[in-house]
Amino acid sequence: MTHWLEADWPAPPGVRVLSTLREGGVSEGRFSSFNLGAHVGDDPGRVAENRRRLNQEALLPSEPAWLQQVHGVAVADLDKSQPMQPADAAMTRQAGRVCAILSADCLLVMLAAVSGEVVAAAHAGWRGLAGGVLESTVRALGQPGEHLQAWLGPAIGQKHFEVGAEVREVFLVGNESAEEAFQPTDRGRFMADLPLLARLRLEQLGVTRIYGGAECTYADPQRFFSHRRDGNTGRQATLIWRETVQNR
Repeated sequence: MTHWLEADWPAPPGVRVLSTLREGGVSEGRFSSFNLGAHVGDDPGRVAENRRRLNQEALLPSEPAWLQQVHGVAVADLDKSQPMQPADAAMTRQAGRVCAILSADCLLVMLAAVSGEVVAAAHAGWRGLAGGVLESTVRALGQPGEHLQAWLGPAIGQKHFEVGAEVREVFLVGNESAEEAFQPTDRGRFMADLPLLARLRLEQLGVTRIYGGAECTYADPQRFFSHRRDGNTGRQATLIWRETVQNR
């Protein structure tokens, strides 16, 4: 049984993207069952087994580069060294190296050159988006925006993501078009649309080939972990890599 989603985009040559689902692992309780996060309090042995299953069942070419994510904008270049710590994005030009982002509501943005020569993964919760993680990632890729395409992975949907006015103000500074991503409530707060905020930022960078963004983690407890829905819980992973010749 497949325990992940394949990206619904026209994949560049040799590029693979998948986003894991909640079922199919050995974790128990609040982490049930395919938790891939080693930092959330789950039994380390169970996390290791879940990661082993992911590697084996998805035929990954190597162990994913698991980052220490802190809602920042640093980008780890997997071709130069071990993943920099901390980092909230990773990139590679080398086949067989797997970029990975863990999440339980934050948006994942997978980027690839249309040619397939370079790929990247970014952790884009509201803090990262506001801070410029997508700008940092596109800059690190060294490609003009029109040569890139993006896939937005599962994230909390607008109907379930309430934020304060201060969050809205952060996004409106220098970008009034972001106002369309915030729906006011009768409590003086706002329902924020993370995928739309990411799309607006990507378009400003010249990236217009943008796919995905329809899966809501909060609304689907059978398939996704959600921190805002469940509190301390597990993490799914979204991965991107360039295939080796043997895996093509």
